[in-house]
Amino acid sequence: MILTETEVFISTPTGEMLCKIFSPKAESQFPALILYSEIFQLTGPILRSAAMMAGHSFIVVVPEIYHEHLEAGTVLAYDDNGKQIGNDLKLKIKLESYDQGLGAIIKYLQQKPECSGKFGSIGFCLGGHLAFRAALNPDILAVASFYGTDIHSSTLGPAGSCDTFDRIDEMQAEFLMVWGRQDPHIPEAGRLKVYRELSLKNKTFTWHEFNAVHAFMRDEGERYNPKLAAFGYQLAVELFNRALKV
Repeated sequence: MILTETEVFISTPTGEMLCKIFSPKAESQFPALILYSEIFQLTGPILRSAAMMAGHSFIVVVPEIYHEHLEAGTVLAYDDNGKQIGNDLKLKIKLESYDQGLGAIIKYLQQKPECSGKFGSIGFCLGGHLAFRAALNPDILAVASFYGTDIHSSTLGPAGSCDTFDRIDEMQAEFLMVWGRQDPHIPEAGRLKVYRELSLKNKTFTWHEFNAVHAFMRDEGERYNPKLAAFGYQLAVELFNRALKV
């Protein structure tokens, strides 16, 4: 499939948010996915993930999650300095800012004739949390969350403000939850906490744990596990095809 790649600035209450959009070039209507990045923003691995998902007949929008603090186009390096900046910022931004950004993206897409009006979310690491939280918006019908950090610990955003876990009952999407057993950021107790809450609240979800470390989906660096990554994308495509293309 031939894709088009564009950049747009979408207005949000916290400023203009740069988004990269990957779209099938065919003249038709497609469901849309909001793809949330790791703390490093729009890196090569994230954009390749977006293009790959778009190739399965989805419009994929990748927002800069730190647009209110960093200059548009800023990409943090996969090094100690990049980690420090990214981890510092994820503790500063209020979660309602992410919610408002999502609402602005959906509103933008709803005005596009090529968008079918059905939406899903997908994300990795911090983005796995944001994709999961996106289900608070009733327009999000399906979620693929890959090793979402801080869901179990409620430690995203300013201290004491993270309410994602406490609001699971409000979420009506179908969830694909993918984890690495050797991920130090989400230990077994944390994974079990999320699993039990999803079960207790009678949510529709599938659950996959692999023998892998954090960021095993990222196609750069020593953590990358290509076999598991391919399977993870297969699971996501199956979910979104079923949930968004009916």
